Amino acid sequence: MKRIWAIAAGLAFCGMTLAPLPAAAMEDCPRGTLDKQYCDRNNDLVADLPLDESKWVDPSTIIFSYTPVEDPAVYAKVWDGFIQHMAKVTGKKVVFFPVQSYAAQYEAMRSGRLHIAGVNTGGNPVAVSCAGFVPFAMMASKDGSFGYEMEIIVPADSDITSPNQIKGGDMTFTSKTSNSGFKAPSALLKSEFGLKAGDDFKPVYSGKHDNSIMGVANKDYRVAAIANSVLKRMIDRKVVDAGKLRTIYRSQTFPTTGYGHAHNLHPEVVAKVKQAFFTFKWEGSDLKKEFKKEDRFIAINHKSDWNVIRKIDAANGVKYDCK
Repeated sequence: MKRIWAIAAGLAFCGMTLAPLPAAAMEDCPRGTLDKQYCDRNNDLVADLPLDESKWVDPSTIIFSYTPVEDPAVYAKVWDGFIQHMAKVTGKKVVFFPVQSYAAQYEAMRSGRLHIAGVNTGGNPVAVSCAGFVPFAMMASKDGSFGYEMEIIVPADSDITSPNQIKGGDMTFTSKTSNSGFKAPSALLKSEFGLKAGDDFKPVYSGKHDNSIMGVANKDYRVAAIANSVLKRMIDRKVVDAGKLRTIYRSQTFPTTGYGHAHNLHPEVVAKVKQAFFTFKWEGSDLKKEFKKEDRFIAINHKSDWNVIRKIDAANGVKYDCK
């Protein structure tokens, strides 16, 4: 069984120690896959608001982070207009926190240093179970459609035309918490092509989707699994030449980044934060310029919308071990 917190790939997961909680904080309650400091009495698979109101957090400054799959400096500017909108709606100062790794993002929320976050698809169940993350929104198009696909890409002039030909060489993933960068391709390569990491190919890790994409374009990597939403944005920004890449496999559509709050954030603050998400005007914003296809936030349900991701985790033998 894999331990989701024991991750290589330069993400600084290895050796990470989470602060132990006092015994009194570990209430006897239903929790499913959640860490012992959280409860799930209503079986919605996310952490409940603490019953003790003294544990509710009402920060003077709201800290917001976006998933660290791409250049944090670029996305600080992209999110600036939204940050200003959230500050106006909540009446609080809001600060963008550019996290460098998935581990840093989860640990920041778990320790109370992060209040609102956009967590990548594959990381949602981990953040929910181990950091008390409560997702409530996702980007969508005008018609309500949402999501992205996992693609396996190779250099345009590569001899590889099918995933079957990956056997016997390296296969580049992003990190073990990424759905499209590791979990989905691992499960699909095994179930559809009979290929197992370690036995049939050597897994290597780039750390981020943009690293994998640029690595394939520059022929540093022979084949990589990536999220095509990231690829499209990089092509649109002219960061990478689409002509240097070729897709040999495309998956079904998966839910995209989930946005949510810390489980113990004061409910009045949560209400205003949600209001900020669902009233944000996309037209003419930097968010619209960057994401293009999306133009709104829609409400999500972690239990139903992330069911396929949890199934992929189960197929990969992943356990949400938060120690």
